[in-house]
Amino acid sequence: MACLNNQKSSDSSKSSNKERPFPEKPWKYSYSSSFSIDYKNNCFRKDGKPFQFISGSIHYSRIPREYWKDRLLKMYMTGLNAIQVYVPWNFHETYFLNLANQTGLLVILRPGPYICAEWEMGGLPAWLLQKPNIILRSADTAASDWFGVLLTKMRPWLYQNGGNIISVQVENEYGSYFACDYNYMRHLHTLFRLFLGEDVILFTTDGNTDKEMICGTLEGLYATIDFGTDTNITAAFIRQRRFEPKGPLVNSEFYTGWLDHWGDKHASVDTVKVSKMLGEMLSMGASVNMYMFEGGTNFGYWNGADHDTRFRSVVTSYDYNAPLSEAGDPTDKLLAIRDVIKNFRDIPVGPMPPATPKFAYGFVTLQKVWTLLDTLSPQGPVQSQYPLTFEEIKQYYGFMLYRTTLPRNVPEPTPLISPLNGIHDRAYVSVNGVYQGLMERDTALVMNVTGQQGDQLDILVENMGRVHFGSYINDNKGLLGNLILGNDVLTDWSIYPLDIDTAVANGWLQAAHSGSGMEAGDGPMIYSGTLKPTGLAWDTFVKLNGWTKGQVWVNGVNLGRYWPQRGPQQTLYVPRPFLSATQPNNITVLELERAPSHRRILFMDRPQLNMSHDTS
Repeated sequence: MACLNNQKSSDSSKSSNKERPFPEKPWKYSYSSSFSIDYKNNCFRKDGKPFQFISGSIHYSRIPREYWKDRLLKMYMTGLNAIQVYVPWNFHETYFLNLANQTGLLVILRPGPYICAEWEMGGLPAWLLQKPNIILRSADTAASDWFGVLLTKMRPWLYQNGGNIISVQVENEYGSYFACDYNYMRHLHTLFRLFLGEDVILFTTDGNTDKEMICGTLEGLYATIDFGTDTNITAAFIRQRRFEPKGPLVNSEFYTGWLDHWGDKHASVDTVKVSKMLGEMLSMGASVNMYMFEGGTNFGYWNGADHDTRFRSVVTSYDYNAPLSEAGDPTDKLLAIRDVIKNFRDIPVGPMPPATPKFAYGFVTLQKVWTLLDTLSPQGPVQSQYPLTFEEIKQYYGFMLYRTTLPRNVPEPTPLISPLNGIHDRAYVSVNGVYQGLMERDTALVMNVTGQQGDQLDILVENMGRVHFGSYINDNKGLLGNLILGNDVLTDWSIYPLDIDTAVANGWLQAAHSGSGMEAGDGPMIYSGTLKPTGLAWDTFVKLNGWTKGQVWVNGVNLGRYWPQRGPQQTLYVPRPFLSATQPNNITVLELERAPSHRRILFMDRPQLNMSHDTS
């Protein structure tokens, strides 16, 4: 039995929550503050009193900075008393903690070094792969230097030091990883204690199986568990009890929704099941973190990928069917969750902040301005007899062009082969600038080409996001092995790292180029247009009906990948901060395969994340 079954009657924050809406000034904690585990009474204690956290996950790296306060306020007004935050090693920001502090929310910090999160390489920086045969998430990558910087900055934010961080996770679901390296976990434990001190609660989170709990837990780190609505609550917490006989029951990731891969049906988790199960766990005295409370967006190239039987890239939207939508709008699921929380603690008075306003700006017609392979390659390619990976070239994200010549005449269709599945992840093939087709990891490793000896062979390779989970996270990108044309191994490569984002941000690819009237063709092309100012800069969603696959930039900001033909996602979220109400908004589209003849894109006032709902 936990030391509290109904926090509404025992939480010391009751009166202040009822009297005080969103605080206007930072909520400062006393330096005599304490947060600890009461093993005798099976609960947390905050400033000496029993405490049950009701938390939600939010990823600041997936939300525009200008909207952080809005999202936190909505979480606070739902009745949450804490948030759970990842710190991606490859993309991080500490200002977010101060906003959470101002909102009155406690923080459960998850600094990794590996975070999963359906984020590129699980948050690990791609430069780690420069070390041959590195074993990630082992003593090879203990991240001592990184933690020496990050955790030193976090120490003043610990609750007992006057901040709002009540606990810190060490690694993330390590029991699901093949290495099961206890020395690695011990080393991390030592690092966390060195930089954060002895008083902060350090914990682990693992899936609801014995194997995961065995490999993911370590003496000195409080073991918590995660599970969703398809799980028996009693059985799950009995499993946690086998590894933590005493202390609070904790579900560190209670799944309110799920992620999407390209080609999947849009994930959905039933609201009734979520609210019912949340109420049952809170009635048991368990502390619960809802994953996700808002998912956000995988802008740019930050999406991760899974690899089970094959490589499956995560879509741009991380809506996650969460209580707050991708655009931060309250949903029926949020209102149902708030009604549950009301039974356990007094929630702040006042209305729930509304959805951000949306606007349907309508159609924008684009012009073809660049043939990518002919005009974008920078000066000074890297010369190599055999292909080099993205990591070897130190081009970690986006695109890279591999160029060579045909070694002999191939008048008849001749197979171009990646014999060792070395296309990571998609390759767009042209001969003398004429698009021939594509090769794709795991699914399309052979295609036919024709041409004459000496013809230019271009292979544009797209990194679709590194694997974020499981045993395949050593996910090098580019051409990982030789390509064979018939019986000939292709050699003598010129390799061009393509910094398309810088070119777009600097306005080099706008429609003033003399190629603006060129006829449409297949293969990688740059298109450009302008969304005229309307006096409004509101959230919107861009739909590329009839387009095939590529990237979109608005005013130089990379919105992420589109792939409507594979779906389920049909629109890309365009937040208000990316738009201008008074100046022309520059739109750039990199279409990798085939653009429609109409060359239009549509700005809508609502998202379409499930292909089955797409009727236009």
